[in-house]
Amino acid sequence: MVKILIIYDSKTGNTERMAYAVAEGAKQVEGVEVTVKRVDEVKLEDLLNAHGIIIGSPTYYGQMSAKIKDLIDRTIEIHGKLEGKVGAAFTSSGGIGTGAETTLLSIIQAMLIHGMIIQGRSDDKHYGATAVGTPNEEELEECRELGKRTAELAKKLHK
Repeated sequence: MVKILIIYDSKTGNTERMAYAVAEGAKQVEGVEVTVKRVDEVKLEDLLNAHGIIIGSPTYYGQMSAKIKDLIDRTIEIHGKLEGKVGAAFTSSGGIGTGAETTLLSIIQAMLIHGMIIQGRSDDKHYGATAVGTPNEEELEECRELGKRTAELAKKLHK
């Protein structure tokens, strides 16, 4: 069974809604077990046990939230042990041009430093799913697609 872990931080509930949409997409892939956890509940062991890790954060000054950054900082204890796992990212922001892409890249950068394999997208939303304010149906569908594509890649690589 391929395990996908979706981690999120959310103050207003927007990123949380996105996390559960990502989970819906990942659950569409047969043979995949999906766990959604608020960042406060995540243990390093959860990361080690996952084949795919998808992290969502609100956009704060063009960066991930302090809680997500704290989790990433704590992963120094397991550095080298996430190599080869699949990673992806999503974010919600307060407006257009407020740092969503740099937030996604800050998460992806940490994943790359861990040697993870990143699920990108060639046609649009290259770095991950984004929403402005409360996610609309189109943005939630992008989240579902991100979850599904990431789970499919993790399943292919897990064989």
